Amino acid sequence: MRGLENKVILIAGGAGGIGSATAIRLASEGAKVVVGDFNLPAAVELAAQIRSSGGIAEAFHLDIGTESSVREFVDFSVDKFGGIDGLHANAAILGEPVRDVDILNVDMEFWDQVFQVNLKGFVYCTRFALPLMLQRGGGAFVYMSSGAAFIGEDTRVAYGASKAAINALMRHVASAWGRKGIRSNSIAPGMVLSPPVLELPQAFRDAVLQATRSTRLGEPEDIASMVAMLMSDDGYWINGQVLSVDGGVTMR
Repeated sequence: MRGLENKVILIAGGAGGIGSATAIRLASEGAKVVVGDFNLPAAVELAAQIRSSGGIAEAFHLDIGTESSVREFVDFSVDKFGGIDGLHANAAILGEPVRDVDILNVDMEFWDQVFQVNLKGFVYCTRFALPLMLQRGGGAFVYMSSGAAFIGEDTRVAYGASKAAINALMRHVASAWGRKGIRSNSIAPGMVLSPPVLELPQAFRDAVLQATRSTRLGEPEDIASMVAMLMSDDGYWINGQVLSVDGGVTMR
């Protein structure tokens, strides 16, 4: 990809599955990566792996649902590398089959937890990183959304609503600051073979594959490739979009 060399890119939710693959991909393209994750040992291990391969990476203990933690994450990155060029907001609470059901029965405490992490955490990331990107003359946000934001599921109402809200946040950022060099997009992945998905029954994964217009389910590297493109100069004229990377499950 063009234009990733020496760019400082933060990944909120960077240790495990898609986040790890993205950190590795960005570092391989020459970016300076800050891996923020609630699982600090995993983030430290990933950063060390990247450095051992010749890349540049740092790790930070991030609780994305806590404002002070996100502020410290951003400050840490600036102290290490002098500024910010991109932020990938990836951390999320997934829908739970018992607590996150339909609107009549959803556990409202769980609803609040989902929105605290999945939406408010992304708001914190945006509010603290955006001014620093503007100081550098522009930058890129890539928010992790989901097909649940628009396909209309009969369950996971909290998760789906939080992901729809992320898309509204993304378009707001693109509209308000696009003319100042800020690019803002969302990725809506299909079923990706990340650690939580690999724990699902094989029969369920096979059924999902039958609904996919592809020969396989997704790999974390499929999403990492899209993040890298959107962060790079190759993605410069893409702004305000929700890009489905799902093997053709959704066609919009």
